[in-house]
Amino acid sequence: MKDPRIIYLFILVLIMACNTSTKEKKEDKTLAVKKIPKVVTADIEAGIKANIAKKVEEGGGYFNMTTNGKELRLQLVRVHTEYLSNLGPRRHFACVDLADVSGDVYDVDFFLDGDPGNMSVTETTLHKLNGKPFYTWKQRKDKTWYRMPVQNASSDLLGVIEGEDSFEFHYEVTLPDIKESAKMWIPIPRSDRFQTVDLNTLEAPVKHQMLEEKNYGNTILYMELFPEHSGKKVELVYDIKRKEKKPYEDDTSNTKYLNPSLLMPVGDRFQVLADSIIGLKNSEGAIMQARALYDYIIDNMRYMKSGTYGTGDAVYACDALTGNCTEFHSLFISLARSAGIPSRFAVGASIPSDRDEGGIDGYHCWAEFYAEGKWWPVDISEANKYTALATYYFGRHPANRIEFSRGRDLQIEPGPYSGPINFLAYPVMEIGNKPAFPETFFSFRRKAEQEISENQLSLP
Repeated sequence: MKDPRIIYLFILVLIMACNTSTKEKKEDKTLAVKKIPKVVTADIEAGIKANIAKKVEEGGGYFNMTTNGKELRLQLVRVHTEYLSNLGPRRHFACVDLADVSGDVYDVDFFLDGDPGNMSVTETTLHKLNGKPFYTWKQRKDKTWYRMPVQNASSDLLGVIEGEDSFEFHYEVTLPDIKESAKMWIPIPRSDRFQTVDLNTLEAPVKHQMLEEKNYGNTILYMELFPEHSGKKVELVYDIKRKEKKPYEDDTSNTKYLNPSLLMPVGDRFQVLADSIIGLKNSEGAIMQARALYDYIIDNMRYMKSGTYGTGDAVYACDALTGNCTEFHSLFISLARSAGIPSRFAVGASIPSDRDEGGIDGYHCWAEFYAEGKWWPVDISEANKYTALATYYFGRHPANRIEFSRGRDLQIEPGPYSGPINFLAYPVMEIGNKPAFPETFFSFRRKAEQEISENQLSLP
């Protein structure tokens, strides 16, 4: 019989060996985990930018993709830092906006593998086109995610009509009590590549003139009035066919759209603020810089009709960070021009998409900036109200609107006693040498398809 002590010693050695082996495996696993670098969102942002920059260099200045047989030549607009995610060891997700040379803006999803400073893209998919999703993300019970296609994505995005829209537009002015001679100026919309304008009716109590404002190409109705015209109406009725506005080329000189106007200063505090917003993007293209300014205003301003609003005073907008569309776009233009990005102002009215006739709640204004050889439409106040449309309104104006006039500080002859017209949406009126504010009402009636066909209207 063997000595029990020997057996006991053998068992003890075996147990110790097993424990040592288990401990070594745990230590090896711990060391392996420790070798995986910690990843923060800045690492993922740097990783996706590096991958895009490499593809741009290889693609002759563009990030090239193909979708539905269409060749896309894309440029980086912005990285959605709010969506950057670390999905697990060496697995990451990024969402990026890229603009095609046609002006379309694509939201692209990227999956990446690797460590900080050494990440590579493993999968790329187009998520949205101009704010409309091709698919949504859904979560399984096991907490993993998968794509679910969006069938027949609606084009009616919170008041947006894409493509074309046709309507009859009424501009009605009721004259106030007039105690001495008066003058009045009313904007007359003009046809261009995005809207066809036919003036069907012009009813006024006096003879009138059509003035041409040369700096921005506006047409302005001018009339002289007297006490016997008190309470009378001026009514203009238009047939409008409007096309959705996308980035477009224009032969107009850009340099004048870098200059200050009376209420949209350039430089000084706006230069400092623009530089701080753009930051490291100052080495990037004008589209990315403009998007940074656009996002800053969306994130920091509140749409609020209180205080001194509606004048388009960029200084007030910068201080109060509130206002209506005029403050939103005036601040953007001052910042953009201070950053060397030509930008311009226009005003008109938005036509409701959820009904086919009735009144319209006042004027609406918007802006455009110049980059990559095109003018890019933006509507920041609408993007602020409906953040789901922020991508759409960076590069798009919908079809359901009408443009009255362009520019600021309008100078005409004969002009108002008060000097250049700030901008022209509602009538500018003076009784004697004092400003007056006649009651103004806008309304519309959308055209049925049969009416459009009969009128055979077509855009140039």
